[in-house]
Amino acid sequence: MKAYTELSNEELQALRKDLAARYKEFQDRELSLNMSRGKPCVEQLDLSMGMMDVLHSTVDLTDEDGTDCRNYGVLDGIPEAKELMGAMMEVPADNLLIYGNSSLNVMYDTISRSYTHGVMGQTPWCKLDHVKFICVVPGYDRHFAITQYFGIENVCVPMLADGPDMDMVEELVSSDDSIKGIWCVPKYSNPTGNSYSDEVVRRFARLKPAAKDFRIYWDNAYTIHHLYDDDQDQLIEILAECKAAGNPDMVYKFASTSKVSFPGSGIACLATSLNNLEDIKKQLKIQTIGHDKVNQLRHVRFFGDINGMKEHMRKHANILRPKFEAVLEILDRELSGLEIATWTKPKGGYFISFNTMEGCAKQVVSRCAKAGVVMTPAGATYPGGKDPQDANIRIAPSFPPAEDLKTAAELLTVCVKLVSVEKLLTERGVSF
Repeated sequence: MKAYTELSNEELQALRKDLAARYKEFQDRELSLNMSRGKPCVEQLDLSMGMMDVLHSTVDLTDEDGTDCRNYGVLDGIPEAKELMGAMMEVPADNLLIYGNSSLNVMYDTISRSYTHGVMGQTPWCKLDHVKFICVVPGYDRHFAITQYFGIENVCVPMLADGPDMDMVEELVSSDDSIKGIWCVPKYSNPTGNSYSDEVVRRFARLKPAAKDFRIYWDNAYTIHHLYDDDQDQLIEILAECKAAGNPDMVYKFASTSKVSFPGSGIACLATSLNNLEDIKKQLKIQTIGHDKVNQLRHVRFFGDINGMKEHMRKHANILRPKFEAVLEILDRELSGLEIATWTKPKGGYFISFNTMEGCAKQVVSRCAKAGVVMTPAGATYPGGKDPQDANIRIAPSFPPAEDLKTAAELLTVCVKLVSVEKLLTERGVSF
């Protein structure tokens, strides 16, 4: 295909007329489709229905230590659940705390605790004149919303093919003691699907922060969320790497089973150094006597061990992989060679990151909505919803049925073409 920038004004005008007609055809179909968030679909939720049967009124509800899971106690999680989640997170069970169903809640709690009571004896952030946090962009909107909620300044660093721009990260962290942390999704990142390289992980572990209470917020949300058996991204384990680099306390590692079992009824956990755990437990024992041990036991008995969990994730992949491939096939077929868009091709996770020409993303999302397809708001992958290039769109293929997903992807390509043509005509001063 010929690049749009190489087309004459007359060719662009004719192309716009054809695209406008195709867009009108989509509008006439009165679609009502939503691909705005990375929710598991019904078929994925059905995979975990057997979890509802492993515990019932005649089953023994004691853990391997003899604790009655129906009662109070066990602040950090039952032993077998810690072993299971530790294996998923690639950390020793002793470095783990198990919480409720949401890792986002754990991250919020961690920021809140640091804000009100400080980190390991350091000054609470609320008593400081200024606090900053590094946000890797494009990234996860709910991360940025947490720090923004506490009045923390979000400082953007670009995501590259192999992870954050570490030259920028190292310079910022080492020179500014008001920078207290960085948000990371290191594996199959939200939204790019890229994973951090070995070099990037090692550079993270060897950071020399000016702030003694600086922490890496390592949200390993997609740690076992591969799309392929034979082509998977693997990461160096960050806790071990930090310990080897002489920075054992520098990282908080988060994960959950939200997209493994039931998103609203999974288990979340935090892995970190023993020093950090001791500090966290001082607050946690005031906050709760213990989280839902019955649910922890349910997960252990359903999955058995990490091998059972990985086999379960292969079933998820069998549902998700055709959806990702369908979207990517349509993007490749309709947009390759036109030089009006780029997109990632992830090996796992839940998203595809799509970039329009500069200044076009909001218009594309708006056009899609007017034709009945709701996308993630343009700019959502940047703090405050403000993408300085107005280019990034997060595509979430998981939830819609396959045929609806194809329709949505085809509409997206029509909208991208139409908005791009109009941008080029406007830049050339040509009316349409």
